Amino acid sequence: MASQNKCHHNELMGFFYSNRNQTKDDWDSTQLILVQCVGSIFCCFILVSNAMVIAAVITNRRFHYPFYYLLANLAASDFLAGIAYVYLMFNTGKVSRELTVHGYFFRQGLLDTSLSASLANLLVIALERYISVMNWKVHSNLTKRRVTLLIVLVWGISIVMGAVPILGWNCTCNLDLCSTLAPIFSRSYLIFWSVSNLVIFLIMVSIYLRIYAYVKKKTSVLTPHTSGSMNRKRTPIKLIKTVMTVLGAFVVCWTPGLVVLLLDGLNCERCKVLKFKRWLLLLAVLNSVMNPIIYSYKDKEMWITFKNMLRCVFDGTRRQRSSRANARSISSGHEMGNSLRVSDDNKASTQEMLKS
Repeated sequence: MASQNKCHHNELMGFFYSNRNQTKDDWDSTQLILVQCVGSIFCCFILVSNAMVIAAVITNRRFHYPFYYLLANLAASDFLAGIAYVYLMFNTGKVSRELTVHGYFFRQGLLDTSLSASLANLLVIALERYISVMNWKVHSNLTKRRVTLLIVLVWGISIVMGAVPILGWNCTCNLDLCSTLAPIFSRSYLIFWSVSNLVIFLIMVSIYLRIYAYVKKKTSVLTPHTSGSMNRKRTPIKLIKTVMTVLGAFVVCWTPGLVVLLLDGLNCERCKVLKFKRWLLLLAVLNSVMNPIIYSYKDKEMWITFKNMLRCVFDGTRRQRSSRANARSISSGHEMGNSLRVSDDNKASTQEMLKS
């Protein structure tokens, strides 16, 4: 009873790991280095690709539509996920036992906020696609004001989801309620977080299944009529492929981690959730790697914009190199000219001396 009434805010994380019988790290140095290497590759791709998506939407006026604004917001959330995972990788293992309670809350809160934002953005994009497809339009009629409100709402909900544990929904004052995967998080919070995300997942599945059924029906109606525009025929096919890719990627990357979190929240002692801890997190981050490919790289206009951006970067570096080379050649030419002038002056002076 005394341990339940006493709060442990000033303890290091090693105390809470010991409370959950995590007396040593289950991963040796080789496995940890392997996870860090693979994670670093993922994070580099996440940061670069999502930064290119944001830059493309800003610079290209053809992307100034609600879908692409939401796409840029998804890229921003995935960019934050890359930063959060880099911070997590180098504050895990033995280092995590030396973290303070607030340091651990910051580490997990940053990750939860980014992942919640990615998931919420996927849901908003699904709703936007539903509105546009039901009206059989390429882009929805959402105004910039409504899109801005949606983006603010996404980040507001994500920040709240990431900050809930530090605001009080934790087990620092009741160690019996602590979870295994996150030793200062309450098991009830893990249940809430995993169930809410699974519910959002089911909503997304139902939305995309409704879109799939509608597009399939509409396509079958338009197929006999060859006089229809090419855009009407191509858009449903692309949409069906995108829907199937999104559903497959989301199921593979998110479902295992959410199920393990739910089992930990339900205090499943036989499940051995620590075995899959880092691998499932790496799999969840893989979704942030795939999002730019699924939502952007299949768009020909987006891909052309990427190529133009890369050409500008390479041309800029080439121009800098050529300008530096020209500057060096000009400076060397000036030096040669000055030396020749000096030599001519010396010759003239010697000739005058000989005449005198």
